[in-house]
Amino acid sequence: MSTLLIEGGQRLSGRIDVEGNKNSALPLLAACLITGERCVLKNVPRIGDVEVMARLLLDLGAEVDGIGTNTLTVRAPDIVKDQPDPSLVGRLRGSVLLLGPLVARRGRVHIAPPGGDFPAKRTIDTHLTALKAMGAREIEAHGHALEAPDGLHGVSLYLDEASVTGTETALLAAVAARGPSEIRHAATEPHVVELCRFLRAMGASIEGEGTSTIRIQGPERLRGAEHWLDGDYVEAGSWGVVAAITGGDIEITGARGTDMEVVAAPLRKMGLRCITEDDRFVVEHTPLTAVRRITTGLWPGFPSDMISLVTVLATQADGRTLVHDWMYELRLFALEQLSSMKADLFLCDPHRIIISGPTPLRGRGLDSRDIRSGMALIAAALAASGVSTISPLETVERGYGALVERLQMLGAQVEKIDG
Repeated sequence: MSTLLIEGGQRLSGRIDVEGNKNSALPLLAACLITGERCVLKNVPRIGDVEVMARLLLDLGAEVDGIGTNTLTVRAPDIVKDQPDPSLVGRLRGSVLLLGPLVARRGRVHIAPPGGDFPAKRTIDTHLTALKAMGAREIEAHGHALEAPDGLHGVSLYLDEASVTGTETALLAAVAARGPSEIRHAATEPHVVELCRFLRAMGASIEGEGTSTIRIQGPERLRGAEHWLDGDYVEAGSWGVVAAITGGDIEITGARGTDMEVVAAPLRKMGLRCITEDDRFVVEHTPLTAVRRITTGLWPGFPSDMISLVTVLATQADGRTLVHDWMYELRLFALEQLSSMKADLFLCDPHRIIISGPTPLRGRGLDSRDIRSGMALIAAALAASGVSTISPLETVERGYGALVERLQMLGAQVEKIDG
């Protein structure tokens, strides 16, 4: 377990290039299991979650080259088992995406309860419902087990919630099913659209991605494909907040301007000058003003993955801001640690927090409980006076590659301490 030692009070500025979208990389890797042919993914983020997913594929019998680099090559001519390594599954929420490919290839899957952020609060009911509608049936086992001895069949399906990974599970199963499928109340996030593009390159017929209704017709056999991942707009927004809260300026390249509009909207309301064009996102520091309310939403609403960072930024804004994340409660609970840094905040309930600012922050020891709140607490420590520590650093490195090196490149006084 590693700890990040932070000497706050430094102005961070410079240029950052973001890599591919973490939330795209995991379903794309899962999709590589549906075909026995060679698949190549480029601009893959070099982060902990991607490495765990790659090692899950290796455990199942796939050949994976390039782990730890931006290009992964996957071949899965033979899937040797239907139960992924439980120790790896317990580290990664995205392991749930293996359900569809394994049922399609093996006729059966047995997966331990997926781990990752908030495992006890996030069910996989939507995933199981989609697979059962396509002909799979649950069997008695610890964790989650399904079998489809007669294969999967196409279905007209309404999802009970517009779950991103639930939609992706339905897509991964539908392209391997016999006959056409229609998914209604589908998620519309960019990473869902990106998965559809990849599956189309593999030979599937897909219409309606980016809308709430997606129609799928899988081919008799999916082929291999190559794909360049779109840049991670949440990572880009995170670096923008890090620069802004320390009084710096930053230019971030690699994320699409249309994706960044969603992130930039509340930042602009807080007074930040944000430029979004092509693959450039520029944040120029200006005095911050509180906004009445910031609320998360399904795409194209403000993403929940950014809410922790905006909450920390609001501690330096003049006035009172209500932050409302109706999707996940534990993210805001993790930010209670800001109180001991002398932030003025009031946790109304598991989903709402009121922040009054600006308040000078003071360094202290911090716990990283999930990827995004961990990054937000790093931002707070960078803006604080004195020394802070945050651990385990590995939690944040699951979603942010070369984190320490990038912070140092921007001018942060940070040190990684192992052990």
